[in-house]
Formats: sequence, structure tokens, C-alpha cells
Amino acid sequence: MKKIFLIILLVAFSLSSFAQRHQDQWFFSIGVNAINDVGTKNPYKNSSDWAFKFPLSAAVEFNWAENIAIEQSLTFNGFNKGDFLDPYPNAARDYNYISLDTHLKYYFGDLLLGKAPSRNAEWFDIYVNGGLGFSHIDETNISANVGGGVLFWLNREKSFGIRLQTIAKFALNHSDSDMVNIDNNHFQHHIQFVFKL
Repeated sequence: MKKIFLIILLVAFSLSSFAQRHQDQWFFSIGVNAINDVGTKNPYKNSSDWAFKFPLSAAVEFNWAENIAIEQSLTFNGFNKGDFLDPYPNAARDYNYISLDTHLKYYFGDLLLGKAPSRNAEWFDIYVNGGLGFSHIDETNISANVGGGVLFWLNREKSFGIRLQTIAKFALNHSDSDMVNIDNNHFQHHIQFVFKL
């Protein structure tokens, strides 16, 4: 646990040193999230069973190249007693969820649409992301994360937009035979407002 906090502090220090040199490359996002922990490989199946209890999500993103960025996010959510919580069809009690995720993001819309003004969609950006996460429900777990999303810009300056994102989180300390571990693989979906700082 101490190693995790040391890594987070190191990442925060590194990002703050970048911030002093690149003030115009920072974005802040805030919104809501939902957790799909229903034990399926389909990220959008059984949406009525998704967790949506105090679903706050926030992130800071630094773009150090035209198509590459790093993001640090913090999310809260939870499960009510009786909710589906893999591997149990009914949670025995209320559970809180917290996660810290560090992702490297690659924006690839220009590869699909080209850079010519007649073909380039100036009002949205598509990206994939991957990284590591730290999450806690009943126990603490580290996850390998992979996902993607789309960012819809609401103005020409690209300073304000709405982001839709899905992330698959693969718990590193999870075993398929461990039927009591609720800190396991899951999907997390986000809808966020994005602001250029």
C-alpha cells in the first residue's frame, strides 16, 4: 500500500513539473460513472444491474504531444445491499468503491479521417487508453486497464466538451476460482464535462 502512494506522489510531482512549462496543455474533467460488475464479458449487458451510488468521477489530463496524453483520475461509486456484485447475485451489505487510475492516451481520429480540413471532424476526438489502476471495494486491488472513448467538443476553440468513455479493469490479484473476492474484473463507464485549463 505504501508503494502505491509513493508511485502516485511521484506521478503527481512529475505532472506538476510539466505544468510549469506547458500551462496551455491541461484539461480537467468531472462527471459521473457507472460500474458493470455483473460477471459478463459484454461491457454493456444488464445495464439495470450497474452500480450507480454517489458516482462521481474527476480527472486531470496533460497533453505533451499532438496525439499523446497522460491522465490521472479519481472515481467514487458504490453498491447497495441487494445489488448484483460479482460473484454474488445480492450484495450482503452496502459497499463503497474508490479508484485511482493513471492512463496513457492516444488520440487517433486524424489517422481515420485525415488532416485535410474537408475530411477532418473538428468537433470530436477519438482515443484509446491504457494504464494501471488502484481500486477498493472490500479489499484493495491493482488492475491493468484498457479502454477508449470519444470527446465531443462544444466550441471551436476546443476548450469545453463532453466525453464518453469505457474502461475494462483486469484485477491483478483476482483468481477465477476465488468465489469470495469481490474486488475483481469489471467495466467502468464515464460521462464527463471536459474543460481546458
